[in-house]
Amino acid sequence: MMSHTEGEALDSQQHAVSKGGSKVTSERVALLVLSALLVVALIVIYRVSMVNMQTKEKYQTLEERHQTLTAKCKDLEKNFTGDSCPKCDKGWEQHGGKCYYFSITNSSWEESRRYCQSHGGDLVKIDSRDEQIFLTKKLSDKMNYHEDKFWIGLTDSKKEGEWFWVDDSQLNTSLSFWRENEPDNWKGEKGENREGQDCVRMGEKGETKDLNCWFDEFCDKPHKSICEKQALNWT
Repeated sequence: MMSHTEGEALDSQQHAVSKGGSKVTSERVALLVLSALLVVALIVIYRVSMVNMQTKEKYQTLEERHQTLTAKCKDLEKNFTGDSCPKCDKGWEQHGGKCYYFSITNSSWEESRRYCQSHGGDLVKIDSRDEQIFLTKKLSDKMNYHEDKFWIGLTDSKKEGEWFWVDDSQLNTSLSFWRENEPDNWKGEKGENREGQDCVRMGEKGETKDLNCWFDEFCDKPHKSICEKQALNWT
């Protein structure tokens, strides 16, 4: 039989064990709470980071759109002055602030030029790669067959090998679009054409591999032509 003293000692040990168990349980609860808070914090940080990334991507997209619109506005400014709008006469096509007429009849180079001048323009002078692209695409659709080419305002009739536009400006060799082996100043099979090929025609039917579609030709040979003049600003 347990004595009173032994009973008190046993109760004291059980109480100590109970307090120890409670302490361990409290520490585990605290650890679980901290772990949960850490997980929540990580989730919040992740979501904030994702929102920031999406916001940055949206900003970049808007910035790119803004730059594109700005570039388009600058292009439009070249064609618009104040409240005026550049216009072309009926039958002429507009591009880059200029008007173009693509003839449907065949004439010599000189006759074609006089026709253009009688309508306030001249045979086309090609000033840029963009203009060459525009004309090449247009002619591809307008040509009926391979040799159905168009006169442009370029000639070396004053001095062989020195090419000048109709406004007397010399051809910029870095901005020329000669076909391979052109110009060749061919004088005919029997050399019957002593002056050679002093005028320039252009065009390729169908899809073209590149923009090089200039050919020198006898100036009196009948061809269609491209006239050019400045667009008028109409309010």
